[in-house]
Amino acid sequence: MTARSRTALLAAAVVLLAAVAVVSVGVGAHGIAPAEVLRAIFGNGDPADQAVVRDVRAPRALLAVGVGAALAVAGVLVQVLSRNPLAEPGVLGVTAGAGFAITIGSALGIAVSASGELLFAVLGAVLATLLVYAVGRRSPLRMVLTGTALTFVLSGVSLGLRLLLPDTFDRYRFWAVGSLAGREQAPLTVPLVVIAVSVVAAFLLSRQLNALALGDTVAHTLGARVARIRAGTLVLITLLAGAATAVAGPILFVGLIVPHLARRAAGASVPWLTAFAVVLGPILLLVSDIGSRVLLPTGEVPVAIVTAFVGGPVLIWAVRKYGTAAL
Repeated sequence: MTARSRTALLAAAVVLLAAVAVVSVGVGAHGIAPAEVLRAIFGNGDPADQAVVRDVRAPRALLAVGVGAALAVAGVLVQVLSRNPLAEPGVLGVTAGAGFAITIGSALGIAVSASGELLFAVLGAVLATLLVYAVGRRSPLRMVLTGTALTFVLSGVSLGLRLLLPDTFDRYRFWAVGSLAGREQAPLTVPLVVIAVSVVAAFLLSRQLNALALGDTVAHTLGARVARIRAGTLVLITLLAGAATAVAGPILFVGLIVPHLARRAAGASVPWLTAFAVVLGPILLLVSDIGSRVLLPTGEVPVAIVTAFVGGPVLIWAVRKYGTAAL
């Protein structure tokens, strides 16, 4: 596919993202037509619609865009770094690490604010990433198994702490459902800024990751500083996954599904893969969020359940297609 074709396809994806975002803002117990959504955003609509759109649904859509982009780009970076098409921040234990750290912070009475949760989530994601990569870097299958084992261990320890400390359980259970509902009123400036800066940094690093994707030997031959690239990539993965997990809870499989979809258009180009991930990730999460509101007539389904319902079969397909082969 030529650069012009990719540009046109990316532009079409951006238009689709805008359309899905408008539809997402209009869907809910109080339905609002797309035209009325636009009027409400620009301050020309019905006062009641403006209150719903500006105070609740637009911030929720903005959160979905940020979290979707963060998880998708983190998934791209994980797969390129490990040369493993099965890799994903949630599958590799990064999300569990962030959740475990938030549990510890809540138990200590430190992670009680949005900034505290963000700090502990990033720290937990860093430690989980380093551990999984150190143990499983030689084999894609070993990395997935290590991440799965770490997820079970950290989840079990977190559950034990929450059972022993009821106050910690009360604070954790709202966060742990993996949902966008109710999060739109939380302070989002710091997490969204962290995500935006990390996405820009991922674009700047993506050209060097092109060399790293060919293997360490080829990357050294091309003059790439492999150690620095790996370190920078790990930092970005943890910032993106940690920030997304801190504000929305554990949402799995977005980082697995989107890179496979983006690769159809981007091929082996990491810059293009990153660009498509930034757009397709929010589209997937917005569509999942719309589904979470309409699947049950009596209430909402956590968006993490919707993404897991889609992502489980994708993981099975990826295992059958790639097996233990590296990218």
